[in-house]
Amino acid sequence: MATQNINEANAFPGLIDLVSERIGGKVLQASDDFFAEKENLLKTGRGIFIPDKYTERGKWMDGWESRRKRTSGNDWCIIKLGCAGIIKGIDVDTNHFLGNNPAYASIDATVLAEKKSVQNISSSTILWKEILPKSPLKPGAQNLFSVQSTERWTHLRLNIFPDGGVARFRVYGDVIPDYSQIKKNEILDLIAIENGGKAVGASDMFFSPMNNLIMPGRAKNMGDGWETRRRRGPGYDWVILKLGNAGKVNKIEVDTNHFKGNFPDMCSLEGCFAQNNIVDSLTQYDFQWKEILPKTKLKANARHFFQNELKDIGKISHVRLNIFPDGGVSRLRIFGTIEH
Repeated sequence: MATQNINEANAFPGLIDLVSERIGGKVLQASDDFFAEKENLLKTGRGIFIPDKYTERGKWMDGWESRRKRTSGNDWCIIKLGCAGIIKGIDVDTNHFLGNNPAYASIDATVLAEKKSVQNISSSTILWKEILPKSPLKPGAQNLFSVQSTERWTHLRLNIFPDGGVARFRVYGDVIPDYSQIKKNEILDLIAIENGGKAVGASDMFFSPMNNLIMPGRAKNMGDGWETRRRRGPGYDWVILKLGNAGKVNKIEVDTNHFKGNFPDMCSLEGCFAQNNIVDSLTQYDFQWKEILPKTKLKANARHFFQNELKDIGKISHVRLNIFPDGGVSRLRIFGTIEH
């Protein structure tokens, strides 16, 4: 499988971190985490360094770190993806690990049933497929790799050679839900990240990113939403989201949770069916968007539900949320049914 090392810091735009704790990613097992716990791998940020902090086992490190290996073999860690999907990029971040980083890493992938026990996951009966061959790692750096794989995966095994520490592990790709589990005419959130939804473009993301709109649960704070800068000229802000699967809208929710002095005055929602259109074409003025929710007043720090106000425009693949003139929205939910 062809794999290429890439150096750009922003190498994977528009992709989802499939192992993020926010969407259910979880570290299940590790061969050894003597110095620093395996769970640190999926935490937010790149990790911090506190010079004079020690534990009874040695230097405190914000990452996963195994002891120095005195036997043959290598260390490994098994991770469950928060959302199953196709993997396109990997970040093995050795931030702050300078004299104790692994020399190499490789990654294997597999597909396991949801109820597979943790004890069986590391057994020799599991069929793993290599998606990243043994590759050199730099100390104190984001080691970025592209992955040429079109298969859907649920679990990964990060192998490090022979031992050492990794601060953070990120896996970028597209969520691919198991639609066989969804019943006919079942109402679901068509743009939820776990259902394959994706934010594909926005007029402004100065304070916080657009993908926050479709994360699970309600926002934890004001930074856990989508917020634009204060508009000083004409116009309004907008965000375009692609549904996980084309569908028909039944109800929507616009949540301004935590936005109290900076919520939008009004909002509207439009939709279109453009299954194969690229993002750029959807932002052009010559593309025909149809109104689903007319311009409507919003309140601060509140959940707004709309159903009777919605116009039936049939099957759609994308929605555009317009906010007037600017501000912050924590979550957007588009409830409806999948239309094949």
